[in-house]
Amino acid sequence: MLEGHQLLGFGFFVIGLWHLFNHIKLHALSSKSYTSTLWFPTTISRYLELHFIMASCTIFIAMELFIAPIHHQPLDPDGTIPTTHLHNFEHSSMAMAFLVYAIFAIVLDRIKCTKAQHELTHLLGAIAFTQQFLLIHLHSRDHMGPEGQYHFLLQLLIIISLSTTLMGIGFPKSFLVCFVRSVSIIFQGVWLMVMGFLLWTPGFQAKGCFMHLDESDEYVVRCSDHESLHRAISLVNIQFSFLLILVTIFAMSFYLILVRRYGGEKVEYVFLTKEEHYREEDGFVKPNNDVESQSQEKSMQEQI
Repeated sequence: MLEGHQLLGFGFFVIGLWHLFNHIKLHALSSKSYTSTLWFPTTISRYLELHFIMASCTIFIAMELFIAPIHHQPLDPDGTIPTTHLHNFEHSSMAMAFLVYAIFAIVLDRIKCTKAQHELTHLLGAIAFTQQFLLIHLHSRDHMGPEGQYHFLLQLLIIISLSTTLMGIGFPKSFLVCFVRSVSIIFQGVWLMVMGFLLWTPGFQAKGCFMHLDESDEYVVRCSDHESLHRAISLVNIQFSFLLILVTIFAMSFYLILVRRYGGEKVEYVFLTKEEHYREEDGFVKPNNDVESQSQEKSMQEQI
């Protein structure tokens, strides 16, 4: 379980950072022609990002269904799913949703479905985030205590990623929507890795809490009394608050660095009248020899 959270968290972190970099870069280079997208081609391979998602999801599914189980297969001898492996199927279903998104994103791009490619790709991403949210919210494991608080805060991040992905359909030119989505994906990755270390690494649990092997042969975090439980949940909230501040500082600093790197100095041109042009040249004012214009100026002065 520790390895699964670390792998999944690292994948989210890499993708979120890659998205944040590209969105800021594209917006800094040309804010007027900027359009949001869910994946970015690279010079090495056009579909490197999507291949990375596919490979990560495949490895994660293999770990959940074939590597982690004791008998290296998740089913009982009669072909049914045992209670102890329900969470393995739930976790692998999340990865399958993102795998489907990556596969069809490549297919839509290759068939040049330009009319609906943007909307359909965002819809696939939203479905993957919806799957992730529902399976964590309706998880078969008894997420209580500090473990439940970690997963509750994770659901908030997933909702932000889901909402901004759907908003990307209606607001394709909104940089802020893409910026928030990228940061939320980074935060998801960081939070998943923190969960893996602090929940299921022996000795990293809060004071008064411990790892307990329940009747389903799964390790869960339990606390000795109500005071320890309340303290552990409060520490989870404090960790989330500190990480929120750190991620915000990182995102804003990253933005400022990239804007300075790729934004450059934009020169704005202003059309000058002929008179203004001559006034700008070494302080020389063009003499007004036009008889008609002189008479107009004289009449205006008389009216004043």
